[in-house]
Amino acid sequence: MKKIFLLACLVLSAMAIKAQQVSPKIEEPQLKQYIFVMLKRGPNRNQDELSTKQLQEGHMAHLNKMAEIGKLNIAGPFGDDGDWRGILIFKSGSLEEIKALVEQDPMVKAGRLAFEIHPWWSQKGIKLD
Repeated sequence: MKKIFLLACLVLSAMAIKAQQVSPKIEEPQLKQYIFVMLKRGPNRNQDELSTKQLQEGHMAHLNKMAEIGKLNIAGPFGDDGDWRGILIFKSGSLEEIKALVEQDPMVKAGRLAFEIHPWWSQKGIKLD
């Protein structure tokens, strides 16, 4: 009986060791740095309707250009009338480079929009749609 018990312990120990050796390792997600820009209500919002429309057209053209050159990953406005007006997420570039691109936006130049810029980390290759 003692031999059977010892044999059973050895078999169970061997099985436990084998299970530890073949158990799959959980891979850590690979992170990538993006540049996050928060567009905010700017200090100069007193443009007339026609000027605001022209600024908006220039703003959209500028966003499309940044997407076409491969810098801008995602952009969009907020659905309320708060001080936060929209977000931009850039997939490449330094803070200085992205700041220079955002400063070229007609809405920013006119003071209708202001912005904050921050490095932001997310899972590499993330798809939002």
